Amino acid sequence: MVSFNYVITDEVGIHARPAGLLVKAAKTFSSKVVIKANGKEAEATKLMAIMGLGVKKGTEITVEVTGDDEATAAAEMEKFFKENL
Repeated sequence: MVSFNYVITDEVGIHARPAGLLVKAAKTFSSKVVIKANGKEAEATKLMAIMGLGVKKGTEITVEVTGDDEATAAAEMEKFFKENL
């Protein structure tokens, strides 16, 4: 398992547009990507679960990646968060 923390900088947090892009990005990997925030967690391939986390600007999230391509997936997910959220 590979994990990293990230503080959301988007003014409205994780909302529909970036959440949809996140789901699309996470589905390109065979590894399982889980986002943890506010005492809850959601698989990154499930849009409604991500939206249900209620992540706002300034919230620190933890992203855990487990699977065959976890190192690559974690690096790409971290890049995604920095570019989009």
